[in-house]
Amino acid sequence: MDKVILEAKTRSERGRKVNKGRKEGLVPAVVYGNKVDSLGLWVSALDLKRLLKKSGESTIIDLKIDGKDDRNVLIHEIQKNGLTDNFMHIDFFQVRMDKEIETEVELVFIGEAPAVKEQGGILVKSIDKVEVKCLPADLPSHIDVDISVINAFDKHITINDLKIPAKVKIKADLETVVALVTPPRSEEDLAELEEKVEADVTKVEGVVKEEAPVEEKKEDKK
Repeated sequence: MDKVILEAKTRSERGRKVNKGRKEGLVPAVVYGNKVDSLGLWVSALDLKRLLKKSGESTIIDLKIDGKDDRNVLIHEIQKNGLTDNFMHIDFFQVRMDKEIETEVELVFIGEAPAVKEQGGILVKSIDKVEVKCLPADLPSHIDVDISVINAFDKHITINDLKIPAKVKIKADLETVVALVTPPRSEEDLAELEEKVEADVTKVEGVVKEEAPVEEKKEDKK
C-alpha cells in the first residue's frame, strides 16, 4: 500500500505549555515503539485532519520529523475535546516494515440494502472495525462492506463474506455478523412497547406514582 506523508517537528513544551501551540493550530503528539525512545512532537491540526479524511486511521504514515528523520508509524490513539471535537493529543507507534503488526482496520459500508430501500427494514451494523495481522506494507486503509447483498431480513453479512486481501490475516471469528437488516416495527409493536415502558417506569427506584390527595375530615365542634 502507498504510505502517506505527515510533517512533524520536535516538541519540548509539556503540561499546560502545550495550550499555546494548540491555539496556533498545532497538535501535541508523541512517537514511541519497541526499543524506541519516546519523542515529543508537534503536527499541524489541518494536515492531520486532511490525512484522516483521505486515508483513515489504519494506514502507514511516513512521519517526517524536522524534515530529515523519517519514521514509519501507525496512529495508536487520538484524543479529542469532547465539546469542540478539536484534536488534543495523538500517539504514533513506530513500526518495523519487516515485522507483522496487529491492529484494527475500519469497515466502510457501501451500497444500499434492498431490504431497507424496498421493504422498509432497519440496517444494523454490529461492528465497525476488525482486528488484523499483517506486514505494515500490506495493511489496508479500510475494508469495504457491500450491503447491497442484503435483500431479505434473513440475510446477513459475516466477516467471512468480506473481501480480505490475501496477505492479511483476520484475528476475529469469521462467523461474526457484520451487518443485517431487521424488519420495521408494526403499529401494534410500537403500541405494545409504549405500554411496557409506561408500566416499567413506576418500578424504577425513586419513582412514586402520585395519587390524588384525600382531605382529612374535621371533627365538628360541639
